[in-house]
Amino acid sequence: MKKNLATIFVYTLLLLWSLVVIAPLFWLVTTSIKDKNDVFLGPKFIPWVDFIPTGQWWVRLFTVEKDAVLYPYLNSLIVAGVSAFLTTILGAMAAYALTRVQFKFGPMKNEDIQFWIVSQRFMPPIVSVFAIFVMYRVTRLLDTHIGLILVYTVFNLPLAVWLMSNFFAQIPRSVEEAAWVDGASLLTTLFRVVVPMVLPSLVATFLFCFVFAWNEFLFALILSYSRTQTVPLLIASQHFQRGPQWWDISALSTLAVLPPIVITIALQKYFVKGLIPIGK
Repeated sequence: MKKNLATIFVYTLLLLWSLVVIAPLFWLVTTSIKDKNDVFLGPKFIPWVDFIPTGQWWVRLFTVEKDAVLYPYLNSLIVAGVSAFLTTILGAMAAYALTRVQFKFGPMKNEDIQFWIVSQRFMPPIVSVFAIFVMYRVTRLLDTHIGLILVYTVFNLPLAVWLMSNFFAQIPRSVEEAAWVDGASLLTTLFRVVVPMVLPSLVATFLFCFVFAWNEFLFALILSYSRTQTVPLLIASQHFQRGPQWWDISALSTLAVLPPIVITIALQKYFVKGLIPIGK
């Protein structure tokens, strides 16, 4: 009886939390298919019951505003995708080294070095963004894809090191020692033996880094102008240029959440495995 009550309680909490998560998305999608009057004379929730849906804002996005929308989305895909890939690779290599090789820099050992790397993620971006702006202006990296890719890679690298360190620490050393006996180097062991074992964890790390880079606003605001404008800047500019046209902003925002959702669904099998400790 107590077990049944506990199960009911857990599922009730999960259902309530699901509603909390889904409600904003539902509101966002329905607002993107409302007429202006339905938006301002709301609240109206259920299509074909409270209001008649319209696709005029979506048609406008893919016709009149096609060029203005396409390039920021391509910029975000390039910057987020490349930076997440680089962050995952570099983070995996650093994490593997920290869990397999003993380092010592003065009083700092592996645990101290790892904590120092992760602590860089605690620093508010506003602290460093103006210094990066000056450096980018001198090196002519302002408003370039390379500039945003570099800063996103560095900014998300501590997260990747922290995640991958936990996964590598769960792999038995005997697996690698067998590869070393056969003459494999440290890098060969990493990429040919260890990486296939932690592939789901790499995918999970990639997704986290991709989402953080996709949603990042401050660095994109300061370090990019017109050529490398990203999706968050595009959405924010709609409000300043036209006022609160919530129908357009909702359509753009709905379009903005699609890539992370599609990528997560496509890699869901690896993503779920990557969050479960190895051996479970």
